[in-house]
Amino acid sequence: MSDDFASLALPPRWLDNLAQLGFRAMTPIQARALPAMLAGRDVLGHAGTGTGKTAAFGLALLARITPNRVRPGALVLCPTRELAAQVADELRRLARPLPNTKIVTLVGGTSISRDRGVLDHGADVVVGTPGRVEDHLARGRLDLSEVRTLVLDEADRMLELGFVDQVAAIARAVPADRQTLLFSATFDDDVRALAAELQRDAVAVEVPVEGVAAAITEVLYELGGADRIDALIRVLGHHRPASAVVFCNLRERCDEVAEALRRAGHAAAALHGGREQPDRDTVLLLFGNGSLRVLVATDVAARGLDIADLVAVVNFELPRDPSVYVHRIGRTGRAGKTGLALSLVSRGDRRLVDALDRQAEVVDVARIPAPAQPPPAPDVVTIAIEGGRRDRLRPGDIVGALTTGVGIAAADIGPIKLTDRVTYVALATAVAPRALAGLAHATIKKRRFRASVVSPPAGA
Repeated sequence: MSDDFASLALPPRWLDNLAQLGFRAMTPIQARALPAMLAGRDVLGHAGTGTGKTAAFGLALLARITPNRVRPGALVLCPTRELAAQVADELRRLARPLPNTKIVTLVGGTSISRDRGVLDHGADVVVGTPGRVEDHLARGRLDLSEVRTLVLDEADRMLELGFVDQVAAIARAVPADRQTLLFSATFDDDVRALAAELQRDAVAVEVPVEGVAAAITEVLYELGGADRIDALIRVLGHHRPASAVVFCNLRERCDEVAEALRRAGHAAAALHGGREQPDRDTVLLLFGNGSLRVLVATDVAARGLDIADLVAVVNFELPRDPSVYVHRIGRTGRAGKTGLALSLVSRGDRRLVDALDRQAEVVDVARIPAPAQPPPAPDVVTIAIEGGRRDRLRPGDIVGALTTGVGIAAADIGPIKLTDRVTYVALATAVAPRALAGLAHATIKKRRFRASVVSPPAGA
């Protein structure tokens, strides 16, 4: 089995785009699933976040659509808003060889009128959460009669969140001769029953996890009588990870922990379902590009979070379900890199620790001294330019303005994210003040746009 994308039946322009995006060799899920998916087969994939499954099903569904049509040719269902946004962004990058491809998101927490306006202009690919997609179907605003590929991403999580009825209703609105691609990190009876109901003669693909587990160093820090937040600050100060996700079991605890970390000097923010969607989007943007070092999150909010080089996962509290622990720590140690999984445990956690059945180092947190140095500041600052797609801006326009117009080195410019009205640019911290000062006088496409630093939302 070849791991070279050139071995696939893809046109040269697709291969060129993959090379530009840094896709050099197929991951195991891509090598095993893509040939069957490109041939039009249904696929049942056993793979979690970070395995490359989004690019796999993305290439497959894009190969089967005809761009610039009124009705969508593909539908991707995701359990959370955050995962839907990440999937849509990845599909837009993969779709560069297909001019005029419209990829839209339909998720809760956004304006229904905004959705209606987007759908009125047509969509080639819809990425959405089951509740919002089913709502548009019920109101007659969404026509799925031309969908050729239906994708269920993180199907296990959709079932856990109670979306089974919505998923069934959506599937009934999609042509019966469609291709159905279903991916799940776990394969319990409910997932298998859903696959049996929705798929036909599916090719089963499983990614071995032995190598993934070996890349993660697990440490259990016994609290004894230590305060849990103080212990967290000590552990983070000891390891000084460039990026870390701290998991809490409750929303309220996330806010408490994030505030304590900020007081201790950490660039930290909270992410949970109690936040407004624009605030959640901002936090994810800042953490994803390195403008925040620590994200304090619940499992629901972080589901689908895909940070390429996440250094550490910290269990501020252990989850009640051992499978959730595996999901949490699987966000680090990806793509051949090593990662840390650090857990704070008390005497009352003994049953949970035994249920985990992990080979982990056990350390008395009292042995960890209080941090002698302040936490490392982010290397990146995000600025917002008050212009976007509606102003016909493109990433190349922004790079040109910053390099030619302001004199910023291209190496100091990080990811650029365009929305309809705002463009977010990650910059090396050292050059951000010069970039802001220069943009105040520079023009982009013969216009001036205001720019400012993006800070975490208040209270996050």
